[in-house]
Amino acid sequence: MKYGLAITNAIEAPALIGLAQDAEDAGWDGVFYWDSWDSSDPWVALTAVAMHTERIKLGTMVTPLPQQQPWKVATESATLDQLSNGRAILPVGLGVTDFERTGISKDYKIRAKMLDEGLEIVKAMWSGEEFDYSGNYYQIEEKFQGQRSFQQPRIPIWVVGGEKQTQLRRAARWDGAMIQGTPEEIRTRKENILRLRTSGEPLDIITEGTTPGANLEEAGKIVRAYEAVGLTWWNEAVWDQPWSNGGLEGMKTRIKQGPPRI
Repeated sequence: MKYGLAITNAIEAPALIGLAQDAEDAGWDGVFYWDSWDSSDPWVALTAVAMHTERIKLGTMVTPLPQQQPWKVATESATLDQLSNGRAILPVGLGVTDFERTGISKDYKIRAKMLDEGLEIVKAMWSGEEFDYSGNYYQIEEKFQGQRSFQQPRIPIWVVGGEKQTQLRRAARWDGAMIQGTPEEIRTRKENILRLRTSGEPLDIITEGTTPGANLEEAGKIVRAYEAVGLTWWNEAVWDQPWSNGGLEGMKTRIKQGPPRI
């Protein structure tokens, strides 16, 4: 199992670099920075992080693709992937907060269709081959060539593995399912997704939570129950700790304590 850090956009980009370096030194496997329209650009910030780290995976948590231009997200993430020698991950969602302030439809069904179309464009752009696209919400009328990602056939795409059948089908098509719940709920959801999956490629299962860094033995017990049902990524929600646990310094302390390895 791999261990990531979900870091709030309240942490500004310069501080993110230091946190990521601490994370790499402490043995964490990934840094995931909030993607929100009213804060630091996550792809610029993560590219700066890539220049100061060597091993750790880098991604957002999560990119609200229907609120953004898919070709721009594709180019930004491919640039990060190239400059980091293949360390990018793209987690995406519908954009469930603040959408009324960005002019995006409040209709979840419409945003879900926009997400699916946007992902097809992102995937095509990462191939580096010419393509056009005609959908209900996005059109690329002339042949267009995107920036090829370092990882092929693509940067890993994580989507929300929710309870709805449409969410399960979407998760079955891509590379990772982000699922919140108890270990048994995650087991059930994973089994439902795998029944719909046609690809023989491995499927990452990701969840987010908190563990006591001062007691890594107890932390290990928490994540062991998730590992037993097939979890592949535990993302420590350090964003949930800093304001009640010493601010930025409290976050640094938790990161330096290291992941809750089994």
